[in-house]
Amino acid sequence: MQKVRRVISVIVQNEAQVLARVSGLFAGRGYNIDSLTVAAIPNSNMSHMTIVTRGSKRVIEQIIKQLHKLIPVYKVIEHDSMVEKEMVLIKFQIDKTKNFADIQALFEAYNGGIVNAGEGMIIAMAADESHRISHCIEAASNFNPVEIVRSGVVAMER
Repeated sequence: MQKVRRVISVIVQNEAQVLARVSGLFAGRGYNIDSLTVAAIPNSNMSHMTIVTRGSKRVIEQIIKQLHKLIPVYKVIEHDSMVEKEMVLIKFQIDKTKNFADIQALFEAYNGGIVNAGEGMIIAMAADESHRISHCIEAASNFNPVEIVRSGVVAMER
């Protein structure tokens, strides 16, 4: 049985314990969450959750059915034509005469750039599809990153 990666977008009531109920649904059934991103929807009392998971077609169908049963869930969207992006912030120690331009060029190739610079360090950001963010992190390893923070996926229906 082949596991496939799926992005599930869920619109929920913005209230206490909703995140715990959704994550509990996954944990209680032994399903793993690869990425989970939650943010309030502007000018509403709703939140948008983006969940990335892996499973067989049957498991994905079960997850979606169970999500529909949760009381604070208003809408569940899962299909192949979602626009998805992920962000990464990477901190580097840097000598002003070395690597700055190379790091900037690398991150510009991944829809990003240098977002903060201080004495002896810079922070670069990239925002792209998840597999491209993985490639960016791999390429950035040549510059000896000090810290890497990955955001998780956000997705929107086309």
